[in-house]
This record gives sequence, structure tokens and C-alpha cells, in this order.
Amino acid sequence: MRSLRRRAILSGIALAALSVGLGGVTLFLFLDALALRQFDEALADRHLQVVAAFDAVGPDAEAMSGLLGVPSYELPHSGRYWQVVGETGTITASTSLLDSVLPVPERVTSRLGVTEAEGPGGPVRIGHRRIDLEDGSEATVMVAEATERLEEERRLVRNGLAAAFGLVALFGLLSAMLQTSAVLRPLSTLRQDIARRWQREEALDPADYPSEVAPVVADINLLIARNRDLLGRTRRQAADLAHALRTPSAILRNELDSLQQAGAPVERAAEALDRIDAQILRSLARIRAANVPVGGTRADVRQSAERLARLFRSMPLSLGKTLEIEVEPDLRIAMDAQDLEEALGNLIENAMKWGRSRVVVRAASEEGRVSVSVEDDGPGLPESAVAEALRAGGRLDTSAAGSGLGLPIAHDLAEAYGGRIELQPSDLGGLRATLSLPRGGPPGLPALGGQP
Repeated sequence: MRSLRRRAILSGIALAALSVGLGGVTLFLFLDALALRQFDEALADRHLQVVAAFDAVGPDAEAMSGLLGVPSYELPHSGRYWQVVGETGTITASTSLLDSVLPVPERVTSRLGVTEAEGPGGPVRIGHRRIDLEDGSEATVMVAEATERLEEERRLVRNGLAAAFGLVALFGLLSAMLQTSAVLRPLSTLRQDIARRWQREEALDPADYPSEVAPVVADINLLIARNRDLLGRTRRQAADLAHALRTPSAILRNELDSLQQAGAPVERAAEALDRIDAQILRSLARIRAANVPVGGTRADVRQSAERLARLFRSMPLSLGKTLEIEVEPDLRIAMDAQDLEEALGNLIENAMKWGRSRVVVRAASEEGRVSVSVEDDGPGLPESAVAEALRAGGRLDTSAAGSGLGLPIAHDLAEAYGGRIELQPSDLGGLRATLSLPRGGPPGLPALGGQP
């Protein structure tokens, strides 16, 4: 489980459930014991009343009932009963027992005891005690009450506690979620700020974050500064290398042109020089691809496509061909503008080279990805040749000029940004090359806000 938010919420739920469970069980046991004690205390009071009435009138059920004055003792199977068992086994009982008798416990002492048994109408609790009579004999006085009322009280307590602790658990869960969101909000803000500040070349201010996060912010500032410096130096070195290599390459090409004008066979040397130039370009592209900016960046697809379209329309390669740009305004892609134009330029150049009369550049954003496609009406490419076309130097037709590195260079740049190049048949009849990138940029880098 790598999500701090999920971990905090689940741990909060677990602790809340444990606390609520233990609290609920403890409180229920306490209230249950309290209800039972109150029940037994009421039973003891009635037992004392029966003992006093028996001492006053003796074994006379009618006279005892008059002294007690409890209507429920007169109602058959009312749930309240009394019974006196003499030493000789004679029984004096309340009218509520009718012809039934209460079971006499095996052990009866001179101290009040309480047992549970089956009464005339269901389970009862019986209070029992042995008393000494004036004539020297003994009698067992018993008072019983049905436990139905006790069980009803227990049920009400259970339901009340369940409802109360259910609300407590709900409020606890909501509190845990709100607290987790409040605690983790600075981290979410930091994640967004890293992406924005990278583009603006600004440092994060540790004072804007809680003291626990401030040291991390300072370390991130140092990391971003070093990354920006390393990226800048690497790209400057790549540009210096390109400039240093292009001069000797231009000299060699001029020499070859002179030799060709003099009638010397220079075709193989010119082709080798073309491949050297292409390999230099691909190596430089790989250097850029290995230094994708931390924090991501956004390139305007339409702006880059139109800039490339103006360039290609001025080249001899576009004679007799139309280059159409169908990209909505403000569509941005998670890619450095220079890298986007490098990859897209290679796709357009390949389409202009093989297209007969029409090349179309389109872009779409769907299902978490942004796709930029270049279609032509040329001869197309068989499915079996797709892998070869994306392999470095995999020229499928050596009769056409070029090094065969355009598509591999575009493929390398796309992979550096977590994307891919897809080659499919075009509705125009030729080839459709699609540069597809994840909406949020390379995996592991924070996405920027706004329209992708």
C-alpha cells in the first residue's frame, strides 16, 4: 500500500472500529449488569414484603394477598409469583400460579439467593430464602418474576448503544477523512508547485509549507536546481558538439561535390557521409531524450505543427503536394517543444517524401493520452515491415534518398517521454504515423494543471 492517504484513512478506520467496538462492549456489559442488579433489588424488596405478610398471618394465601395488595399476584400467569413451602411440604402460593408451583432450589439458605428457572409462563428469576417460624419449624419463601421485562430492557439497551456508537463511528470516519485530507494537502500542493515552478524557473519557498515538510522542500529546491543546471549543460554540450561536427561535415560534402563535378565516382562516399550525418543527428536526439526535464513541460502542438509546415512548404520536397494542419488551438502535449518538433518533423519529412499529393497532420486528446498523427497518400507500409521501419538504419527502399533514421529518432524521443510511435494504414491510402504520449507526461513526473 503506497498511498499515504489510503493508509491514513484505513488506519483511522481500524482504530475507530477498535475503539468503538471495545467501548460499545464495555458499556453494554456495564448497563446489562446495572439492569440485572436493579431487577434483583426489586425482587429482594418483594421477597421482604412476602416474608413480612407470612409472619403476620401465617399460611393463609387469601389473607397474605390482602396484606400485599399487589394486583399482579392475583392475575393468572401474570409473571409475578410468590410461594411459601413449609417444613412438612405444605405450599401456600399466590393466585397467579393457579395450579402450578415454583421449583424449589436444591440449596436454600438463610440468606437471600437468586436462581433462574422455568416458570408457568416462561423463564423467571426466583429469589429464595429459608426463614425460622415461631413454632420452631422452617419455611422456604420464594418470590419470582418473569425475565421478559429484563430481556426487553437489554434489547433496548443493545439497540440504543448500536445506534449511538454507529453515529460515533460515522463521525469518526468522516473526521479521519477530513483530518487526512488536511494533513496531506501540503503534499498535494507541493506536487503541483514543483511542476509550475519548474516551468517558471522559480524556487519553492519552504516558509509556504508546514515545518515538517519544509526540509523536504529545501532538498527539492536543491535537486531541481541541479537538474536544471545539468539539463542546460547537457543540451549546450549537445549543441556545441553538433556545431563542431557540422563544419567538418560541410567541408567534406563540398569536397565531394567538387569531385563529382570533376567526374569522380563519389556516390558511395556521399551515401556514407549522409549516414554519418544521420547518426550524428540521432545521437544528439538520444542525448536530449536522456535528459527529459524533471517536472514536465508543455508544448503547443498547433504552434509547432504550423512552424514545421512553413518550413516544409518552402522546401523542394513539397512541390506538387499539400500539407494540411488540422489541430485545434491551445492543445498542449507533455513534451519539450524542441523535442516535439524534432520528432514531428521527422514524421512529416517521411510523409512528404513518400506521399503523392497530400499530407495531413492531426491531433486528438482522449483516454488519458494525446496523439499527433501524420498521414499521407503514398504507397503505405506492409504490417510486416513496421518493426524494420522503426529500427535504426532500417531503410526499406534504398532507391530513395535518406538515411532511414527519421522514424527511429522520433521513436526514441517518444519513448523518452513515456510514449510510442505507431505505424498504421491511413484512410488517405498511405501510412499514418502517430506520436502517442500519456496526458500527464512521463511516468513518475507530476502532471501540470490546465488543458493537456
